[in-house]
Amino acid sequence: MYLNEYDIIVVGGGHAGAEAAAAAANMGSKTLLVTMNLQTIAQMSCNPAMGGIAKGQIVREIDALGGMSGIITDKTMIQFKMLNLSKGPAMWSPRAQSDRMRFAEEWRLALEANPNVDFFQDMVKGLLIEGNKVVGVQTGMGMSIRSKAVILTNGTFLNGLIHIGEKQFGGGRMGEKAATGITEQLVNTGFESGRMKTGTPPRVDGRTLDFSKMEEQQGDENPQKFSFTETPKLTNQRSCWITYTNPEVHDLLREGFDRSPMFNGAIQSTGPRYCPSIEDKINRFAERERHQIFAEPEGWKTIEYYVNGFSTSLPDEVQVKALRSVPGFEKAKIFRPGYAIEYDYFPPTQLKHTLETKLVENLYFAGQINGTTGYEEAASQGLIAGINAHLKLNEKEPFILKRNEAYIGVLIDDLITKGTEEPYRMFTSRAEYRILLRQDNADERLTAMSHEIGLASEERLKRVEEKFEKAKRLVHYFETESILPDEINDAIKAGNGSPITQSVKMVSVVTRPEILMEDLTKIDRVKNFIADNELDEEEIEQAEVQLKYRGYIQKEKDNADKLKRLENLKIPKDFDYSQLKSISTEARQKFEKLRPETIAHASRISGVSPSDISILLIFMGR
Repeated sequence: MYLNEYDIIVVGGGHAGAEAAAAAANMGSKTLLVTMNLQTIAQMSCNPAMGGIAKGQIVREIDALGGMSGIITDKTMIQFKMLNLSKGPAMWSPRAQSDRMRFAEEWRLALEANPNVDFFQDMVKGLLIEGNKVVGVQTGMGMSIRSKAVILTNGTFLNGLIHIGEKQFGGGRMGEKAATGITEQLVNTGFESGRMKTGTPPRVDGRTLDFSKMEEQQGDENPQKFSFTETPKLTNQRSCWITYTNPEVHDLLREGFDRSPMFNGAIQSTGPRYCPSIEDKINRFAERERHQIFAEPEGWKTIEYYVNGFSTSLPDEVQVKALRSVPGFEKAKIFRPGYAIEYDYFPPTQLKHTLETKLVENLYFAGQINGTTGYEEAASQGLIAGINAHLKLNEKEPFILKRNEAYIGVLIDDLITKGTEEPYRMFTSRAEYRILLRQDNADERLTAMSHEIGLASEERLKRVEEKFEKAKRLVHYFETESILPDEINDAIKAGNGSPITQSVKMVSVVTRPEILMEDLTKIDRVKNFIADNELDEEEIEQAEVQLKYRGYIQKEKDNADKLKRLENLKIPKDFDYSQLKSISTEARQKFEKLRPETIAHASRISGVSPSDISILLIFMGR
C-alpha cells in the first residue's frame, strides 16, 4: 500500500499539512500525507476566508516562497477586499471570502498532481522513535510506516473534546473523531504539553435569512489577487451582510450562562483573545448594547452561511433562541450549532527555529500543535517545516527567516522565543519592521531566497525581477522628469494643497500626501511612458510606495541592519550559563531551558534585561 520508506511523512491534512507536503514534494522528497479523512484535506474548519490584517501578508509571503495557499485562494475566492486602505501601505492587508468546498477540492487536486505525494487514510496513534531520532509512524490499523523525518500537523485533533452547553464528546472537528496516542507518547518522551480552546459559530440556511434587514458588504470594485503568478482575476463577487446584536439577544444568551462550559468550569483551557465567543463578549463588554454579526456565504452555489461574530458553546436551544432575535435571522434554520473544542498543544519553546523539536531529531511540529490559531499561521509553519525537513535530509543549511525579512519570521521567532499560553495569531503590531514587510513586496523579499533552496521556480524569479525592474524605471522617470504647474495644480488644489509656481521634479509632487499616483498617470506623457514600458497596476503601485515612503523604508532598513549584527553573534551550543553569576536567576533559567541560538534570540526572551545580555556578551569574549 505504500513505499518501504519515505523521506517525509506529514501527519494531518489541514492547512499546515497541505503546505508541508507540497513544499517537501516540490523540492524532491518522497512524501506521504497521512490523514484521518482524505475528503477533508485543507478543510476550512471555521470561517470561509483567507487573509485579513497581517494574515494577508502571510499568504502573500507563502506565495512568494513557492507555497500554494495564495494560488488556491485566487482560484476559489468569491469576494476580495484590501483592508486598511485609509492607512499607510504597511497596514494594507488583503482578505478573500472563499468557496469552502472548492478550496478543499483545489488543494486535493494540487497535491494529487504532484508525483512525489502519496496518500494514506488512517489515524496516526504513535511515532516510531529509535534513540533520539524519529523513524516513522504507527497507525491506528497497526501499520508501521518508516520515514527519515515526520512533520506533525494535528490541528485540533489531539485528544479533542467538543463542548455544546453541558454536552461533551470527543472529536477533532464536528462529525470527526479525535486523535489519541501521540500526546501520551510525547509526554512520556519528555515533552511538555498543554490544552487550548477554540470555537466556531452556527451555520445557517441562507434561504431563511432576511437580507433586507442587514447592510450589504460588497467586495472591492477592482479586486486584486494573492498570488504573484498568473492566477485568474476575480470578475464576479458575492456580497457579505452585516447586522447587530441587541440587548434582547444579550439577555437571552445570559440565560444560558449557568450551562455554558465557558463559565461553569467545564472548559479551563485558554481561548483566542482576539476571537472571543459571543458569550465572552457580552460578559467582558457588558456596557456595549450591540456587537457586529456578519452573514458570510460559504460558496458560489451553496445556501449555507457562516455567522461570523457569533462563535459560541452555549446550549443549542439557547443559541437558536438568541440568534433568532438578531435582525434578519428571525426565521433562521440552523444547519449545525456552534461549539467549542479543547485540544492538546505543545509549547513551541521546545522547537528550533526550523520547527524541528529539540528532543527528537527529524521530528517537526507545525500549526495549532504549536499553539497558533488561523489557517494562515498554520500554512506558513507547514511550509517552513516542509522546507527544513527536506533541507536537513539533504544535508543542506536550514532555512530560517529573520524578523526583518518576513511576518513568517516574526511568527516563528515569537513562538520559539516567547512561547504562548493562549492561541497565537498574527497582527501587524507584532512586527517591528512592518514598513519593510508589506504585502506588495513579499515577492521581492522572499522569492530569490526560495529559488536558491530549490522551491520557487525560475519562472517565478524572472517574474519578480521583471516587476521590480519596471517599477525602478518608473521611479527613475519621476526622479529625472519635471512637471509644469498647469499639469498638476488642479489636482493639488482638489486635495487642498499649495499649488506649485514653477517647474519642479515629479518626485517632489508624487511624495505630497494630497497627490495620488492616478493624478499623475492621467498626464499624457506619463500615460505614454507607462504604455511604452508595459507597466501594470502592481508595478505602478510599487513605484508609488517606494517614492512616497522611501524615508521611512530607509530608516527601518538601517534599524534592521543593526539587528542583523546581533543575529550573526552565535551562542555556542554547549555554553555553560551557570557561570553567569551576575545575571538574574530568571534570565539564567530561561537561557538554560530555551538554549537561544544567537544574541538577538536571547535578547527577545521575555524577562531578559539588556544588562543580562551585556554580561552574556562579556563571557562570550565580546
